[in-house]
Amino acid sequence: MAEKLKIEAGEGAAKAQEIVKASEEGLKSVKGPSRYLIPIIAAAWSLFQLALPSVLILNAVYIRAIHLAFAIVLVFLSYPMFKKVRKNKILGYFSVRDRYTILDYVITILAAASSLYIAYDYTGISGRMGAPNILDITMGVMLLVLLLEAARRSLGPALPIVAIAFILYSFYGPYMPDILAFKGVSLDRFIGQITMSTEGIYGIPLDVSATIVYLFVLFGAMLEKAGAGEYFVHLAFSVLGRFRGGPAKAAVLASGLTGLVSGSSIANVVTTGTFTIPLMKRTGYPDYMAGSVEVACSTNGQLMPPIMGAAAFIIAEYCNMPYIDVVKAAFIPAIISYIALMYITHVEATKLGLKGMKKEEIPPFWSTFFKGLHYIIPLIFLVNELVVLRHSPALAAFYAIIVLAGLIVVQNLIQAWRNHIPFRVAIKDALLIIWNSLVSGGKSMMGIGVAVAAAGIIVGVVTLGLGGIITEVIDTIAHGNFLIILIMTAIASLILGMGLPTTATYIVLASLTANVIVTLGARAGVVFPLIAAHLFVFFFGIIADDTPPVGLAAFAAAAIAGSDPIKTGVKGFSYDIRTAILPFMFMYNTDLLLINIHSLWHAAWVFFTSTIAMFAFANLTLNYFLVRNRIYEFILLGAVTFALLRPKYVSSLIGLDKGWGPFLIGVAGIAVYAMIYLMQKPRARAFEAARA
Repeated sequence: MAEKLKIEAGEGAAKAQEIVKASEEGLKSVKGPSRYLIPIIAAAWSLFQLALPSVLILNAVYIRAIHLAFAIVLVFLSYPMFKKVRKNKILGYFSVRDRYTILDYVITILAAASSLYIAYDYTGISGRMGAPNILDITMGVMLLVLLLEAARRSLGPALPIVAIAFILYSFYGPYMPDILAFKGVSLDRFIGQITMSTEGIYGIPLDVSATIVYLFVLFGAMLEKAGAGEYFVHLAFSVLGRFRGGPAKAAVLASGLTGLVSGSSIANVVTTGTFTIPLMKRTGYPDYMAGSVEVACSTNGQLMPPIMGAAAFIIAEYCNMPYIDVVKAAFIPAIISYIALMYITHVEATKLGLKGMKKEEIPPFWSTFFKGLHYIIPLIFLVNELVVLRHSPALAAFYAIIVLAGLIVVQNLIQAWRNHIPFRVAIKDALLIIWNSLVSGGKSMMGIGVAVAAAGIIVGVVTLGLGGIITEVIDTIAHGNFLIILIMTAIASLILGMGLPTTATYIVLASLTANVIVTLGARAGVVFPLIAAHLFVFFFGIIADDTPPVGLAAFAAAAIAGSDPIKTGVKGFSYDIRTAILPFMFMYNTDLLLINIHSLWHAAWVFFTSTIAMFAFANLTLNYFLVRNRIYEFILLGAVTFALLRPKYVSSLIGLDKGWGPFLIGVAGIAVYAMIYLMQKPRARAFEAARA
């Protein structure tokens, strides 16, 4: 089945692979001996990162500087100055793709030197803190310019433009209107803060990227190279293929499983979409809808622990809490998000009158499950390291990578024994998989490394004294209304996220608005944990990942589906935006984050009622349950959503806010939802009979 589906995907799959390569691995296709330069540097970076939790002990600043140097060097070697090849002789020189020019080497060396300067003279810089010399300023300015250029090449213009706006604001603050006025800074203080301290470029986001994120991305790359992605897809089809709209449901499950180890929505689209999109089209989904389902569920893959789009570890640092507590808080919302997407695909399949796949098209479950059972071993090992043994995330990921590398060797030896292939060939193939994983890890991380460093510029400017101004501006605009503050943050995330990777979007919005949400929420009488505000920003950063017209995941899915990318992106965004109520749910009902919940039954009840609320909201926005909603059903669905979303508030309105009041409101909401189902059931039977 796998080969048949790959053939069906055909040129579309190849085009989607090109989109992934351009987005995550660069645009250059160098020939000759120079083509080995990027793989060698990327693999060396992976080996350096593997040495940190095991044998190498370095000062934190040195680690951050070396990490940034690797990232920025790979970006300048992978991306030309112009993405489109220019015919003009001079401009064409800056868009060469098949070789490295003298300028490429010069810029790369300068970028590496400026990144490593803080490590080269750390003692001297520490002694000159607040009074940098000419060389400090020169190297600092060079680092700023080259880092922003690297971000532009690898991520697009959005992040550099935002960063430049903040840089200009830090100097021209005194000339702003009163509400935005800022005392401004000198060049010495700015360069010292942003490029010579750990409160700017070399701040917490870069540290987390260097010490934790890289190893988890490498673990995911190695698991993918070993064949886990294809296994998860086949397993999902064996479980859900026979149900109504089975391929779409399988796409949701497969993307969730792949999202466990992948921090990239685009890579997730290509890994699972090559199989799921042709099958969705074959069972009756329109091409754009097949692509949009894959876009929505692949984007949501970044919610799934343990990688969570590489942002979970930064959230842990910002909130000063253990990583495992972040995973605990995000786990139920992530699962509910996928359940909601699964339900949306079911409703869409019902509207279209689709059926499941034929039995002969579905891989048998047990043989499929046991065939790739060994892929689950490293995941179980990783969870055990994190949850049971309570090792640090870096050490847990390191041990999991070692186990996975050994597993790859054993897997190849067993396959060689079964197929009567010499063991030396099997070992050679296993070492090649491990090498390609090391290279893939470096290529995947260069964009993240540059993104978190560039976002550090914005964080550094905010810490210069803008935090209080931002709080007052938002409070003035929202007039103290907490809901408006949340809506403003959500809109800002969606707009900013159109051109940024999820991690960068989260860092920027977290530094600008997360603490503001907590502060202004307390003023408005809404008290909640800091983690709730950070997860709110994180969720909308993920939804923004497929915001039209920029979302690259939509272009990759459209290439496989043969559909219009804008139409695919808009539809995928509409599916994702229907799950956007979820962050509002846990802001007003923090029980959903399992904070201060110690009863299993209480956690189960919160999970169940929140899931029903998501279903009701999906029925509301799709205007369809078993059949098309009538006006009074539309109103009832809205009431169910609100009652289950804020049971304590509703119970307080009717004087039942103590004791069993919120529970009774939950029961009433579920009863009304069941009543709507029973009201529509006869109409659904009549409709099915007429359609038959």
